[in-house]
Amino acid sequence: MLRNSIHVFFFFFFLMSLTIHSQETQADHHYSPAPSPVAHDPKKAPGPIASQPIAALPMYGATPGSLHPQECAGRCGGRCAATAYKKPCLFFCQKCCAICLCVPPGTYGNKQFCPCYNNWKTKRGGPKCP
Repeated sequence: MLRNSIHVFFFFFFLMSLTIHSQETQADHHYSPAPSPVAHDPKKAPGPIASQPIAALPMYGATPGSLHPQECAGRCGGRCAATAYKKPCLFFCQKCCAICLCVPPGTYGNKQFCPCYNNWKTKRGGPKCP
C-alpha cells in the first residue's frame, strides 16, 4: 500500500510540475500594454527636428499641394517603380502631380492621402492617376 501511495504522490508531483511549467511558458507569450504617450510641454508643440530636411518628413509630398512642380518627376519615379507599364504610369502620374501637387506614398494604393489625385477620373469613370 505504501508503494502505491508513493507512485501516486510522484505522479501528482509530475503533473503539478508540468502545469506550472505550462503556465510559465504561456506567461512568456503575453504582451505588455503599450507605453503611455510622453507628455509634451503645451507651450511648445512637438515638431520636426530642425536639422531634418523637409523632404525626409513622412507626409511631405503625400498631402495636397505639398510638392513643387519640379519634384513631381522624382515622386512619380518612386510611385511607378513596381509597374510593368512604366511609361504610361509616369506620364499620367506626372500629369496628375502637376495639377494636384502631391503623389500618394508607396507604389500602389494610399490615394486617400491625396484626394485630388484620387478623385480625378477618366471619361469612363476609372481612376486617371496611378
